[in-house]
This record gives sequence, C-alpha cells and structure tokens, in this order.
Amino acid sequence: MSKRDDLIAVYADDLKNKCGMKPDMDLLKKVTIGCGPSIYNKDAATVAGSQKSELETVKASFLMKKLGLADSPALMEAINKAIETYGRSERSKYRAVIYYMLVKQFKKESVYG
Repeated sequence: MSKRDDLIAVYADDLKNKCGMKPDMDLLKKVTIGCGPSIYNKDAATVAGSQKSELETVKASFLMKKLGLADSPALMEAINKAIETYGRSERSKYRAVIYYMLVKQFKKESVYG
C-alpha cells in the first residue's frame, strides 16, 4: 500500500470510530487526493478547530473556492458542526476528514464526480 492509501485507511477509521459515519471510500479517496501534498505535512494535514483564522481558511479556500458555495453564516455553522462531530477535544482533526464531512453536508459530491 502507498502512503496515501495508508492515510485514507486512517481517515476512514476516524470517520467510522470518531464521527460515527460509514465512509464512501471512493469519495474519501477523491477528497484526499484533492487535498494534495498537504496530507503529508503534519501541520497542514490537520485542522486547528479552535483557531478562527484556520476556520476562515477552510471556509474561503475549500467551501467557497473549491465547492463554489456563496459566503453566508451557514458555512461557518457547517464547519463548526463538522468539528463537533469529530469531537472538539480530538487533537488531530484530519483535514481530509473535515472536508469529507463538509462535502457530504452540502451534498457537493458532484464536485469530485
């Protein structure tokens, strides 16, 4: 297995065991690939759920730019919902897992079609 496949397995495990979701492995793989090389960088691979600037980056770069959503309070509400689902106390909130949950929340799977 490649390093990316190993990481996808970790993300799938987090979705199952920490978020209580059954992951769509095909979509998870596409979201992970979409994260690019950041998944291999310890700092960039995770989302700091308590840093407002980090959450703004997720909103602007992922939700608005990648998914094409219009700016609204619903975007930050969705990010906070994903972080709550993952668990605020969970130290390592993987970016690919957060993005996966956001894609599912906004029903934007077609972006990765």
